[in-house]
Amino acid sequence: MVVMECVPIGLIQSPYQERGDAPRQGRLAADILAEIHIDDAYIPGLEGVERSSHLIVLYWLDRAERGHLFAKPPGETRARGVFSTRSPARPNPIGFGIVDLVRRDGGVLVVRGLDALDGTPVLDIKPYSPEIDCIPGATGGWHIKK
Repeated sequence: MVVMECVPIGLIQSPYQERGDAPRQGRLAADILAEIHIDDAYIPGLEGVERSSHLIVLYWLDRAERGHLFAKPPGETRARGVFSTRSPARPNPIGFGIVDLVRRDGGVLVVRGLDALDGTPVLDIKPYSPEIDCIPGATGGWHIKK
């Protein structure tokens, strides 16, 4: 087994205090703002981030259950393999969100569309690229019901 070490680069400040508070997907609550507070040591890595309108945020779902291999998606009657779902309960609870970058205030990124709980550790931030990250005609095993 390979041992990995992830070092948080900051914390998320959001209005969601408990698991039931957060929306199923952050894009479903696009009017709610959250803040990503970057640790001082990593602030230089934000240089140029405001050139992107959208960011990919990877975060550690520190309050999620771990070890589940099956999950029942909302609106479905049967459980499926966790890797075919977006359930937060999974062996490595890594959250992934594409957010709107509203503004940068020094070491704080104000974003829209993030579903993370308050105090969630941030693992990484990447610029969203419509040329690379958007795949026309892609299909998924689930869909979001509005």
